[in-house]
Amino acid sequence: MSQTRHVPVMLQRCLDLLAPALEAPEPRQPVVVDCTLGLGGHSEALLSAFPSARLIALDRDKEALRLSGERLAPYGDRATLVHAVYDELPEVLDRLGVPKVQGVLFDLGVSSMQLDEADRGFAYAQDAPLDMRMDQTTGVSAAEVLNTYPPGELVRILRAYGEEKQAKRIVSAIVREREKEPFSNSARLVELIREALPQAAKRTGGNPAKRTFQALRIEVNGELAVLERAIPAAVRSLAVGGRIAVLSYHSLEDRLVKQVLAAGAATTAPPGLPVVPERYQPRLKLLTRGAELPTEEEIAENRRAAPARLRGAERIREDER
Repeated sequence: MSQTRHVPVMLQRCLDLLAPALEAPEPRQPVVVDCTLGLGGHSEALLSAFPSARLIALDRDKEALRLSGERLAPYGDRATLVHAVYDELPEVLDRLGVPKVQGVLFDLGVSSMQLDEADRGFAYAQDAPLDMRMDQTTGVSAAEVLNTYPPGELVRILRAYGEEKQAKRIVSAIVREREKEPFSNSARLVELIREALPQAAKRTGGNPAKRTFQALRIEVNGELAVLERAIPAAVRSLAVGGRIAVLSYHSLEDRLVKQVLAAGAATTAPPGLPVVPERYQPRLKLLTRGAELPTEEEIAENRRAAPARLRGAERIREDER
């Protein structure tokens, strides 16, 4: 897999958001965490842009860690790569003896490598085994979800994680087909979805299988449950003056990130206090007005950037003990 095709999304904007925290004059080395290492594009840029910084990078995909390890080797011991899911950040920092960090970056998209490697089963554009696990050493595959989940649970997943309006229709077809023969490959599922959808639904929003594949991927990897734990944990790991930048790719992720950052930036004081005591003051300052979007030029250069939404915040106070 050539790494030249891997273009990190909204790269310069992410660096600009994190820069004040990583360039601040400090006697000790600032630490930045890339919670979603992937092929290492953002990590390499962080190490290059902030020569005094130390990088800790997490990924649940062993192949991504191997490839990024080669890419980041020139930076020597400034880069620490860890096989972990990003909600394990507190344990990772604890193990490495790092109490607080100055920067955290999340890029929540599926990595280019996972989409481009046919046998991973993430992409609906090519036939592949229905796997979709980001860490292929553990967990349930997409085929197992399709073949074993009760119909009601499949409908819930397609609605909640794929925002698929035709969930019932698709699941009826899946249940009918899996009784004849279990699902194993993506092409059969794509074909079934095409046939199950009414004509009007096929005319909107790109490939009709897109929402179902997104829903399966989120379920297989527990993405939203992991994210729900990971964003608050990352905020808690920031030192005062530290910054977080999060790239989301669908409304479910973005909503979750927005809620956590907005809650941190709000006062928790009971209404009507003439003066707000320190313990009720906001912990975070939002750095983006709403979610920032990629530029038209960036989307033209990298179509995978199109759905990206970027939010950032700065830690301005410690949590009250």
